[in-house]
Amino acid sequence: MAFTPLFRGAGCALVTPFTNGQVNVEQLRKLVNWQIEQGTAALVACGTTGEPATMTMEEKELVIRETVQTAAGRVPVICGTGSNNTMAVIETEKRFRDLGCAAQLVVTPYYNRTTQEGLYRHFMTIAENTELPIILYNVPSRTNVDISASTLRRLAASDRFIALKESSAAINAVMAKMEAIEGKLALYSGSDDMVYPFLSIGGDGVISVVSDVVPAEMAKVCSLYFEGKREESLKQQIRLLPLNNALFHEVSPIPCKYAMAKLGLCSGDLRLPLVEASEETRAMMDAALAGLGL
Repeated sequence: MAFTPLFRGAGCALVTPFTNGQVNVEQLRKLVNWQIEQGTAALVACGTTGEPATMTMEEKELVIRETVQTAAGRVPVICGTGSNNTMAVIETEKRFRDLGCAAQLVVTPYYNRTTQEGLYRHFMTIAENTELPIILYNVPSRTNVDISASTLRRLAASDRFIALKESSAAINAVMAKMEAIEGKLALYSGSDDMVYPFLSIGGDGVISVVSDVVPAEMAKVCSLYFEGKREESLKQQIRLLPLNNALFHEVSPIPCKYAMAKLGLCSGDLRLPLVEASEETRAMMDAALAGLGL
């Protein structure tokens, strides 16, 4: 039987809207509905962009439950369960597993890091003690850990892993990983400026921050490619580069929430240690949005 990805296209790494220090459930519901209406193919609740590191477990459960209930089966919802504590991932999944998510997103261990053997054991222990399908998340710029192609080959032998979200910009390394997973896992770009290159080597889409701001525009990069309109897809990717550059001029989601507040999508509140966007970032974002006619 051929492997079928959980989704194809642009998934959104959804921000968590806060107002006066609290999760704004009404804004969250509006964002979920708007994302789906704009063509987003999947939603990630409490991924890195959702600021889960500064949220309580009760808040994370609230956000995931509300996202699933509002999505109402229209698109798959993926919950972030990752941690540098293997047992904490397992306990978090147990708490979230009955909320209706289609999968869990599990990032590589950060801070304490580990060896490739440690990565393998970390993910396999999670696989053996949880129920939700696992999307591996490799983001070396955040964690200073990189899953090797050889480790991915070992992990891909287990049917508990369904996808890799890969944030490397080294396309040669990504191709080696594509070869290693042997079509057993879907491949999603974790970098918005690498969507077209990932699609060109057989990727299935992106888990995107750009989609928080212009979901229809990012969805178009993927849909045009899948329709065989490769040149138009590439032009669309290039069209979004100024916005992408602005979104990552400071640590995400600082610029993202500034842009969303400017467009009236949410309040733009952040939790410490994240602070409001600098004047330079705001000017860069204003220019990028103006270039898109926003």
